[in-house]
Amino acid sequence: MLSQADLKTRIDTELRAFVATESALLEAVDPLLAPVGAQLRAAVADGKRIRAAFCYWGWRAAGQGDSTAMVRAAAAMELVHAAALVHDDLIDNSPLRRGVRTPHVALRDATAKSPDPDGAARSLALLVGDLLMAWAGQLFTGCGLPAIYLARARPMWSVLARELIAGECLEVLRTGTETDPQESLAIVRYKTAKYTVEHPLHIGGRLGGASARTLGAFTDYGLPLGEAFQLRDDLLAVFGDPAVTGKSNLDDLAAARPTALVAFARQGADLRDRAVLDGLLGRTDLGAHDLIEVRAILQRSGARGRVEQLIAQRVRRARAALDGANLPRGAAEALRRLAEAVTTRSS
Repeated sequence: MLSQADLKTRIDTELRAFVATESALLEAVDPLLAPVGAQLRAAVADGKRIRAAFCYWGWRAAGQGDSTAMVRAAAAMELVHAAALVHDDLIDNSPLRRGVRTPHVALRDATAKSPDPDGAARSLALLVGDLLMAWAGQLFTGCGLPAIYLARARPMWSVLARELIAGECLEVLRTGTETDPQESLAIVRYKTAKYTVEHPLHIGGRLGGASARTLGAFTDYGLPLGEAFQLRDDLLAVFGDPAVTGKSNLDDLAAARPTALVAFARQGADLRDRAVLDGLLGRTDLGAHDLIEVRAILQRSGARGRVEQLIAQRVRRARAALDGANLPRGAAEALRRLAEAVTTRSS
């Protein structure tokens, strides 16, 4: 069976070759565009490629064999992800991603002589994200699969874009407000869960001609697993090792993001702890002592334990859906391994 490491290598090869070619064409317009091209290449330089993996195994679960064209189609999912990260970091004003300067920060070097260097760098970063999203469609439609296959999957691209943007908008609109856990979980579902697992599976499955029953199993498996993935991410954002995650533990807190972790803390904290938490969220001058205080509140309120319970419950639901799906053995085993990888990670 194709290992995830081997599949990742193949996805990396296709993705980097495509972006290298396209960014070179962009830079050929004018040498001044070189910093933009560098950020486009940096956006795909690293990553676990899990969205592409789900797309590929959706194809295999539909009974199809290995295909280089399908690997290219799956790699398009990573361009969607890269675009989402660039825009997300811009919205959140995050300075680092995986320990590297985010595009709107890195591009300040190129805009130093502008009347508004920060604003110009942010504008360039926005355009980097836009082009990455456009490239996703370009790579997908030009992957080499027959047009009739592509036509089966094309409607899912509209669903993916609509629900991803809906989730991003909900997070923006709810940031700084007091959300209940269900509202926070809705953001998790639309901003991350669907485009991380469910949509890639559906796109791969539709390309391969999967039955309605199989597509239903993809949703039953993919939606809870995607939610578990993001809930794990929320925990790592506060409790993880920044040397491993590549981001500060204070980012979500300083931005007052409406995570399920914070919603459960507000629900379970006593009056004193809740007042302290509300006083710290959204502050840009948070330090190490504040992080210790917030972590203690998240523990005492039961929020951390509640999120761990939700992760475990969702993983069990995903595994049960997979066990009842009657998929080809190799694809089922790959999806079991991916479920483990995305929910027990440390970064």
